[in-house]
Amino acid sequence: MKVHPVTALFPMFGPDELLDLAQDIESNGLTEPVVLDADGVLLDGRARLAACELAEVEPRFTTYQGDDPVCLIVAANRHRPNTTPGQHAMITAMARSLSPHSLPSDTAHCGINVTRLSIATTVLEHAPDLAEQVRTATLTLNAAYTAVRRRKADAKALLAQHARLRQHAPDLAEQVIAGHLALTDATAALDARQAEEHLRRRVEEIDAIRLADGDTTPAFARTAEAGDIDWHHAHQKAEQYLARRHDAIRHVQHSLAGIAELWSAVQDLAHHPRSPYAREILKGLTGPARTLANRLIALETTCATGAA
Repeated sequence: MKVHPVTALFPMFGPDELLDLAQDIESNGLTEPVVLDADGVLLDGRARLAACELAEVEPRFTTYQGDDPVCLIVAANRHRPNTTPGQHAMITAMARSLSPHSLPSDTAHCGINVTRLSIATTVLEHAPDLAEQVRTATLTLNAAYTAVRRRKADAKALLAQHARLRQHAPDLAEQVIAGHLALTDATAALDARQAEEHLRRRVEEIDAIRLADGDTTPAFARTAEAGDIDWHHAHQKAEQYLARRHDAIRHVQHSLAGIAELWSAVQDLAHHPRSPYAREILKGLTGPARTLANRLIALETTCATGAA
């Protein structure tokens, strides 16, 4: 007997289940007839028909009179003991793909959870291999959906890597397309290029600062380009120079702040350079300190004279 393709999607009873059904039919008779369509194609009752053969009981048949056989099949198998809700949703999604015009998009009246059906449809569209595993109960619907989302995320990430290569390293992208270079290796090579370029720009920025400060030692970037050191070493030396420069600036700023706080004392010395007070202060100074004091007094005297 020909079986409707949607009916064939539902797993057949196992040997033990079929034997139990056969014993029940032998004891109580066939309570529900096998349903055929007008052409004699089996719609519902495949297990009952097989159990009748085991029990050697003459099966009873009825002909479906409606116009929605697919919905009948889906609804009739809604509470099958050997089918999980996830399986049922997947089989319904497969039935819709086989007969898109027979099963309406709103399948609530067929006993189908709309959300679960949507998940099953997504799995079927993007991973038919996983959909088949759900249909045969070797994989749960939730696990299949999680795997599909992971696959889609992985595919999106791969596309993003390809796009990044095409934008920043067309030569590497061509090697990947030609099969001469793995995508992971090409991405690593691009990362290395960009890291080196970042170091190069930073070293050149610091070299520009050195030049503006009047430093005449060879530029770190030039040394790296000559191959005497690599860019990591050049960057390290450049950052060390910048740190020393920062420390020197802070030290000079601190010193100037100290001078500013004591400038009134310098002004007093400049106004009365020959007073006993001034002579005693200068007498206690030696070397650079005495020289600096004399210069500051002269500078203040000049400024005061110019202002007058």
